[in-house]
Amino acid sequence: MSQNEWKDFLAARHLAPDGESFGDLPGELSAAHDGAVLVPVSDYAVIRASGEDSATFLHNLLSNDVKSLAADGVRFAGLCTAKGRLLATFHIWHDGPDLLLAVSADIQAAILKKLSMYVLRSKVKLTDAAEIVLLGLGGPKAAAAAQEVLGATPPGPMQIAAITGGHVVALAVDRYLLAVTPHTAIDLWPKLAANARPAGAATWRWIEIAAGQPRVIAATQEAFVPQMVNMEIPAVGGISFNKGCYPGQEIVARTQYLGKVKRRMYRARLDSALPPGTDVYTSESGDQHCGALVTVAPSAGGGYECLVVVQSSGAEAGEVFAGKPGGPPRLTLGQLPYAID
Repeated sequence: MSQNEWKDFLAARHLAPDGESFGDLPGELSAAHDGAVLVPVSDYAVIRASGEDSATFLHNLLSNDVKSLAADGVRFAGLCTAKGRLLATFHIWHDGPDLLLAVSADIQAAILKKLSMYVLRSKVKLTDAAEIVLLGLGGPKAAAAAQEVLGATPPGPMQIAAITGGHVVALAVDRYLLAVTPHTAIDLWPKLAANARPAGAATWRWIEIAAGQPRVIAATQEAFVPQMVNMEIPAVGGISFNKGCYPGQEIVARTQYLGKVKRRMYRARLDSALPPGTDVYTSESGDQHCGALVTVAPSAGGGYECLVVVQSSGAEAGEVFAGKPGGPPRLTLGQLPYAID
């Protein structure tokens, strides 16, 4: 069964052509806030790494330790330029002898090409894992929905469990990915939808914002070093500082050990929608931008929420503006589920 058949299945259930909602976005966001949602995570795609050198190959390129990844484990990691700027972020897990990397769909093809340039004599093959679709289960009751699929207690955070046709990938106690074949996704849908409200990609972005989970897309490539999006914080867990060299490692290490990170990622509210990558300003930065929007999504409480990288001193002063100096809109900073410092 193909991806197109999966898309037709979802369209028949009234998923919007852009994948953003099933027609009732406020209701979907409310379910994510209070219950559980089932999301076709159409704005992610998967890369497959096959071959005996796969783990070593990725370990030498990414910001986190891949060689020590357990068979039932999950890693979050970034791919950086030589200047330490993020080109992509991934969740990585095993699929038998292979490794799978979930990455923003809008950059998957370019990142697949970029990674392939490094293969040279390594015994690794990188391919578009188009045979896999991703379903998200999110919200405070997501674990109960995942248990219905597994028939057992779901895996703990950053672990996986095998199911027929794929895996359940636990990102947190309230956030799961099901990486499965289109046929399995269609078979599971009725059971999943009985325990979690179908919702679109906009709701999944809101769930990521609430979790303080960064995602690099085309509009934000090379905008941030990993620490700007909190990747060294254990709750995000995207950097290993003892794994050895990788592109940008010297810059990432210097940022960590030779001074305070001046820009950080915060959660915030804004009244109008602006795209990721939009420059942000503070009263003290004047006409010079000092950060950018990372992820933006409609909010269950009305308006919009975002993850935003901004100069910390400006954030502490409470005057942050998006799009132009002095706004509008003005961002109202909120709380992340983890401490930054």
